[in-house]
Amino acid sequence: MAQVTVTIDSKTYRMACEEGQEEHLSELAGRFDRYVGHLKGQFGEIGDLRITVMAGIMVMDELHELQRRMRGLEAEVETLKKTRDTALSKVDKTDHDLAEALSEVTGKIEQIAGKLSGRS
Repeated sequence: MAQVTVTIDSKTYRMACEEGQEEHLSELAGRFDRYVGHLKGQFGEIGDLRITVMAGIMVMDELHELQRRMRGLEAEVETLKKTRDTALSKVDKTDHDLAEALSEVTGKIEQIAGKLSGRS
């Protein structure tokens, strides 16, 4: 298990993480520290626990919004897939109908050619 030291609100914390995840954990801690710093800038010193809870709620609000947007995008993708499938079905039917029409025309041309070659 790897160890990382992160700083949040000017306090350092030693944390364990999986090997290779050190940089990711440091980046996450840095982002959370920016939330804490933003709140301290807005509200001043209102207590470490309160600031931490408020920052956690802000993160959860952002996560909730992203999840809502993701659900909307997933629904849009499903609609696009259905539209694509409908279009492909129509193309397949059109191809089939066209092939049948060409086959009929080919048959008629062969009949005419046969009649013409029989008259020559």
